[in-house]
Amino acid sequence: MTDPRVQIVADGYDAIGATFDAWRDRIVGDPRAAWRGELVKRLPPGARVLDLGCGSGIPDTQLLADRFRVTGVDASPEQVRRATLAVPSAEIVCADFTELELEPGSFEGVAAFYSLNHVPRDLLAPLFRSVRGWLVPGGLFLAALGTSDTEGWTGEWLGAPTFFSSFPPPVNTRLLREAGFELLRDEVVTFREPEGDVSFQWILARA
Repeated sequence: MTDPRVQIVADGYDAIGATFDAWRDRIVGDPRAAWRGELVKRLPPGARVLDLGCGSGIPDTQLLADRFRVTGVDASPEQVRRATLAVPSAEIVCADFTELELEPGSFEGVAAFYSLNHVPRDLLAPLFRSVRGWLVPGGLFLAALGTSDTEGWTGEWLGAPTFFSSFPPPVNTRLLREAGFELLRDEVVTFREPEGDVSFQWILARA
């Protein structure tokens, strides 16, 4: 059964899908393209890539699918519907990715673009261990992680209820290393969302 905190997020994105896309397009200085490029240049064409929290599939799943064999996962049925239409070459799965069971060594790359700050932080350590297992030896994990010390926040965001949770960067880094990852890049990046400045911890790690 999906964690009720994750279900809040899924229901929220069912309601705000198009609103979120318009909001995202107003972000200034988003580093996602540069970090996505770091992953792309390190993987061979045709590599298997898992996109955790793929949303509507635009832009990241779509751009990754131009070069790789992509599987996108999202808990929101509406976002999965939109992603399936937007990225027909990718396999799009409706699931809570904290509960996924996949074969070991199924992917050369795993990416999570701004989805992990919706994951209850008590589930991050087991999720990191799962991602480590899903990757082939030497596989790459790219993610943006929240930076605040927030056990859990539930409230209205962009017109619908949602849930946020995060650890400070030193805890995120420790959990990744304890899961067996080698940190290739680990940086806190600040940029501007429509409501103001925000900071995320971007990591590129090797299994």
